[in-house]
Amino acid sequence: MGSNLISTIRPHAYHTVTWAYSRFRRGMSPRPGLRILMYHAIGTPLDGDAHCLYNMAFAVFRKQMQCLAAQYADSIVSLGIPPFRGDSMRIALTFDDGYRDNLTVAAPLLVELGIPFMVFVTTGAVAERKAGFLSPEEVRELAGLPGATIGSHTVSHPRLTDCDERGLKGELNSSKAFLEDLLGKEIDSISYPHGAVNRRVRDMAESAGYRIGATSRFDINKPLRDPLLLCRTDIWAGDDASIFEQKLRGDCDWYRWRHMDPAQLA
Repeated sequence: MGSNLISTIRPHAYHTVTWAYSRFRRGMSPRPGLRILMYHAIGTPLDGDAHCLYNMAFAVFRKQMQCLAAQYADSIVSLGIPPFRGDSMRIALTFDDGYRDNLTVAAPLLVELGIPFMVFVTTGAVAERKAGFLSPEEVRELAGLPGATIGSHTVSHPRLTDCDERGLKGELNSSKAFLEDLLGKEIDSISYPHGAVNRRVRDMAESAGYRIGATSRFDINKPLRDPLLLCRTDIWAGDDASIFEQKLRGDCDWYRWRHMDPAQLA
């Protein structure tokens, strides 16, 4: 995915810019649109997570979810295709990869608080019963919980923009078919691994039967946003209550400039 100079700013060092942007927005209401929160693991150590961004402690996650339930209960929705009103903010919750802790740690709290959520599953890890990931039986259990929805995160978690035509079709179609066979229902949502999506990948996802596509671009979604190129707000393990509130309000949305909008990529 294309990027500019801001892409060199590390997440733990961007707070100065956020502070300045929040000062500029002081007194403003949360930005209107659909804000999709992106999580990964809740309590599972992750290989390759050099900056310790994606394994959130349960205590931190619980405080964030309690904040949502207490302050934004009327704004929380299941991730689905717009239309949505442009004069208010709505919030949807997603998890990438399909870690077992999404079922055993996160889900009980979310069900208790009545917060709907979507888990994008890497089906190769499920089929292989890879340690730390959901098993096929656990995917079915998770899908049966109130408010839970399952989506695809491809088979092997590649950068889809690097795949040739045959490989891209296989990743999109095989993961969809695996989950549909497992759950006995249509799977129409996908999260693009590594946020690697362009027009070719987007169009191939549409041809495979997906109606919703979640990117990793940091922003809120306006009513006319392409539902196959939805932006998300990445929530990191070190986000305290203040940072979480900033992300909900839109004070961190300047971070979208670190990457080009995939809607502009050929």
